[in-house]
Amino acid sequence: MQPISDIQILDNDLKRERAKEKGVDPEELDRPKSGYQEIDGARSVFIETYGCQMNVSDSEIVASVLRENGYGLTTEESEADVVLINTCAIRENAEQKVRKRLSMLRADKRDRGRDLTLGVLGCMAERLREKLLEQEKLVDLVVGPDAYRDLPRLLNEADESGQAAVNVQLSKEETYADLAPVRYDSNGLSAFVTIMRGCDNMCSFCVVPFTRGRERSRPVSSILREVQQLVDEGYKEVTVLGQNVNSYHYTDDDGTDVSFAELLDRVSRVSPELRVRYSTSHPKDCSDDLLRVHRDRPNVCNYIHLPVQHGNTEVLDRMRRTYTREEYLDLIDRARSICPGISFSSDIIAGFCGETEDQHRDTLTLMEEVRYDHAFTFKYSERPQTYAHRKYEDDVPEEVKQRRLEEIITLQRQHAAESNKQEIGKVHTVLIEGPSKKSDEEFFGRTDTNKGVVFPREDYEKGQYVRVRIDDCTSSTLLGTALETTTLAEAAETDTIVA
Repeated sequence: MQPISDIQILDNDLKRERAKEKGVDPEELDRPKSGYQEIDGARSVFIETYGCQMNVSDSEIVASVLRENGYGLTTEESEADVVLINTCAIRENAEQKVRKRLSMLRADKRDRGRDLTLGVLGCMAERLREKLLEQEKLVDLVVGPDAYRDLPRLLNEADESGQAAVNVQLSKEETYADLAPVRYDSNGLSAFVTIMRGCDNMCSFCVVPFTRGRERSRPVSSILREVQQLVDEGYKEVTVLGQNVNSYHYTDDDGTDVSFAELLDRVSRVSPELRVRYSTSHPKDCSDDLLRVHRDRPNVCNYIHLPVQHGNTEVLDRMRRTYTREEYLDLIDRARSICPGISFSSDIIAGFCGETEDQHRDTLTLMEEVRYDHAFTFKYSERPQTYAHRKYEDDVPEEVKQRRLEEIITLQRQHAAESNKQEIGKVHTVLIEGPSKKSDEEFFGRTDTNKGVVFPREDYEKGQYVRVRIDDCTSSTLLGTALETTTLAEAAETDTIVA
């Protein structure tokens, strides 16, 4: 996902700054997600999820598999018979947090004589299985992202034998298309729908192809069936997910080749009142057909997370990103021409192998040209198995990486503040997601372009679409006044009117 490059990982510095402005403890961003409903069963399982939206979606699949096999799900770790940690290995920092958490749980199990089965799932599983099982003896169970169907058998094996159980085999076919996810940490309005798994791009800095395997896409019919079920259950927004979501390709039953643009169009037609988002897209697969879907379908949000990673062509080549600076900027221009008002966010890495000061400045100047509304920014951290780990020297000093990252964050914060100021006086349609973090007297939602909005709740209700006039802003949040309820069809005619 959203990695994640895809999709919004732990320890994002800019995200932490936004959290402070909203009155949220930044440490909450590093805490795992475990907010699904409790379900009774013979043995209770607590699932703790680290990392990106794809990991959250995977935990929903794990919950479904276990529920169907008689396990209960609990929101209290202390009450669980089984604790499963769904892991993130995209960045070293995230991996360290997971290992620290495993050590704490193992110590608790030992000190209290607790009858607890402890397992690690997901991205760390294949890469660190030997250390986790044999050297550090932290877990009883190691399960890779393509082996979740095997969880019940592995849990039984670990219980009966007293020995560690392992399945980290990657699959060329598994998409979990037939499973109905248990919606994990859901607000009842927004849901993730995974449409493909794996990655074929082999960016030199990224471990995802080694932890999640090759790309494979779900059947169109199963995706549309899941989206329809969500609509029937009252959901108002879906985010379709993939490591490189716009690489989606499937040959339908009638022999029709379905691209991501075609799939997105079909998803948007399930209900005109369902907002559709997606993450994470790769610039090489962002086609004009896809941009025209944004333009022509009013419920497809005019927002694309389009990771650039760097602003210098030579560095992009070392990263194996398959596009140049000029090609990326041409894509941005083309998108804004086809779909005026479209919003962009990005992932940016500071201090990649061999990065010079001039190359770093190229990232800053690219940011000046694009002017992202959001950016997820990171210092480069070397990941084992990757091409960069094998072929390049991680030669940018830590203090230089940090200084360059701070320059990127400062510039992005400036751009976000200026972009938000331009929204004052405009009207946007907002889906009310729930109370704001600061006050129950205020509601929070997002615009079509993915900007957060806070406004007095008055007599409005969670789940309604409302037209909100933007009166003020911070660098991260729009502040407004709700004018009236609306529908997405009506909103297509009224949004962004200057009051």
